[in-house]
Amino acid sequence: MQEFRGKTVFITGGSRGIGRAIAEKFSRLGANVVITYKSRVDPNYFKPKKILYFKCDSSNSRRIKIVVDKAIKKFGKIDVLINNAGITKDGLIMRMSEESWDSVINTNLKATFLFTKEVLKSMIKHHGGKIINVSSVVATSGNAGQSNYVASKAGMIGLTKALAKELSAYNIQVNAVSPGYVETDMTAKLSEEQKQAIFKSTKKSAAKPDKVADFIAMLSSDVSDLITGQNFIVEATQLKKEEIKYYKTKI
Repeated sequence: MQEFRGKTVFITGGSRGIGRAIAEKFSRLGANVVITYKSRVDPNYFKPKKILYFKCDSSNSRRIKIVVDKAIKKFGKIDVLINNAGITKDGLIMRMSEESWDSVINTNLKATFLFTKEVLKSMIKHHGGKIINVSSVVATSGNAGQSNYVASKAGMIGLTKALAKELSAYNIQVNAVSPGYVETDMTAKLSEEQKQAIFKSTKKSAAKPDKVADFIAMLSSDVSDLITGQNFIVEATQLKKEEIKYYKTKI
């Protein structure tokens, strides 16, 4: 079991979905946990777990600096940064507005740059840290009607690889995690027809947010000290009935 007692974990977009599962995971592991949220948060959920939360527009550099400074003042340093904040504004490219493009790029990609830049001041000072960028499986496969989202998530992978080279001398590891279909508020908006189309084309089943959180916790621990600049696709494979029958005979 990973040990994070005495360490501070900063999670962007941590009020729901994957971010919330990550926050809960690190809280159970004894870390000081800080999350940001854009519009709403449930104090009754986070306060008993002693998870610190700040309202923050992930594309607002001034607000990001204030929030990061408050976290460092409270806990002394930030050991792990998880860039998880993300939105979608889907549409075919010919119908996509400039606002939809900018909004997704700013929240998903620009925010990763802004939060990383601020948190690095603490990590470089203490000569160590972990940065996990939450991308998406569609960043490598593409997805019709999500050009803005795919571009932002692909950009996060490229940024991950560049930062890993820049920061290796400071004992800072930078990696990306690309979840497949995960059961969250965001994916709950999809129709049953859309969900079935995803499963049919990918042969995957929906993953639970806590499973993604488990992997991120491992990647944030000392176990991963030799891993940097990598992108990990995290999704659950849905076996066909005949495949399940085959594997049962082998176990």
